[in-house]
Amino acid sequence: MEYIYNVIQWSGAENIFSIGSFGIRYYSMCWLLAFVVSYILMLQVFKKEGKTQDDLDKLTVYIFLGTILGARLGHCLFYEFDYYSQNPLEMLLPFSKRSGSWEFTGFAGLASHGGAIGILIGMYLYVKKTKTDFLWIADRLLLVVPIAAAFIRIGNFMNSEIIGKPTESDLPWSVVFTQIDNIPRHPAQLYEALGYFVLFLILWMTYKKDSNPKRGLLFGIGLIGLFTIRFIMEFFKENQEAFEDGMFFNMGQLLSIPFILAGLYLILRPASKKLN
Repeated sequence: MEYIYNVIQWSGAENIFSIGSFGIRYYSMCWLLAFVVSYILMLQVFKKEGKTQDDLDKLTVYIFLGTILGARLGHCLFYEFDYYSQNPLEMLLPFSKRSGSWEFTGFAGLASHGGAIGILIGMYLYVKKTKTDFLWIADRLLLVVPIAAAFIRIGNFMNSEIIGKPTESDLPWSVVFTQIDNIPRHPAQLYEALGYFVLFLILWMTYKKDSNPKRGLLFGIGLIGLFTIRFIMEFFKENQEAFEDGMFFNMGQLLSIPFILAGLYLILRPASKKLN
């Protein structure tokens, strides 16, 4: 990364290192850090509240699978349905035949809204299996989701993907993603990562101040914060797919609205009302 003409020139950094065709990607490492840091923080919460590490390990399996499967299916169904409806096997295979022959591509395409839905399904299955209170789990899990989301957006920046719109003037923090073009752009991935980090601090401090808040309060604050940040940041990003160009609100914004409304309900509902 270097400054040229008052903007940052970013050529991308896909691999941390590579040996032949094998490489360890920054993006993969960011996903790994998201899970490791979240696990360490959740372990503190579980121990503080009398839960065991075995309880957390079981939850982690459900959340990991829910996140990966949800994020992958969300991308395929929300953003590239036309292609994947004709090639359904590629939804769950790390191979693609877009170029005419099968080649290893990894899971190129993960959607955060799909990941959120997958996490909710994973929590529901965990609750049904363990007879745990859903909102207790949701309140504690939302403490760490923002910091995980911040790591993933940093990974997007490293990959020069989900790029921002051109800046109207040469802002000192404008970035030219040289793998894409020579246009100074908003580093929207870093804006979003910063927003998620601030939300993480707010939720964590709220929990530290009162470790037994109204059921669903932290969950509600987390949903509103996460998806309001996402909704706002979409104004600074290029659309991910061409079909979004004619939309007043793009797909990311439309998918954020139900989560924001759900968060408002959780915050405003009477404290005595049960939601299992």
